Amino acid sequence: MIWLEVLVEGTSDVPAVKEVLKRRFGLEENEHFRIHPHQGKGKLPENPLARPDPNQRQLLHQLPAKLRGYARSLSSDAVVLVVVDADDTPCAELLADLNSMLAKLPARPARVLFRLAIEETESWFIADPSAVKRAFPKAKIAALKRLQPDAIVGAWERLAEAIGVPTKSSGTDKRRWATQICPHLDLEQPASPSLGKLISGVARELQAERK
Repeated sequence: MIWLEVLVEGTSDVPAVKEVLKRRFGLEENEHFRIHPHQGKGKLPENPLARPDPNQRQLLHQLPAKLRGYARSLSSDAVVLVVVDADDTPCAELLADLNSMLAKLPARPARVLFRLAIEETESWFIADPSAVKRAFPKAKIAALKRLQPDAIVGAWERLAEAIGVPTKSSGTDKRRWATQICPHLDLEQPASPSLGKLISGVARELQAERK
């Protein structure tokens, strides 16, 4: 059976990815996958072969070293899934940077899947106003319905406005929102294209595993 090591930016990203893997694909945590949150996004190091600064625990800073380590420790059929917020970086540019970094590693895992949240994981939530309303019955979702899915609009601020909380919210708040909204997301026909790409990418990896 498949094994996935999943790398995400922070704890607020965990509920959405876990929901996809468990509800959409029937996978179980610690049996089929493990999720590793980091302390933010960070930047890819100029030298992907350099030893990372242990004080910089951001995902992209640590990513080359983690991939080198997984090349030694993971079996050839394991998958490393990396989920990154695109923020305001063009997705093609960010994917090119990630793939360029991967190509420079002298040893790398056999199966690496990069997936972007455009602009951030909260974009997946505001693209599904019905899920927001089910999680927060008093939410005002009319403005969310007018937004183009995955548009660069300041997704978590728009979500905060919809559910009526301060836009200067903490990571703990974001995780709580995600935990409440994720069970209601439509994972069969997701409105967010980037969420759809995450789901289709995992589906392909599972299909390859069964062949």
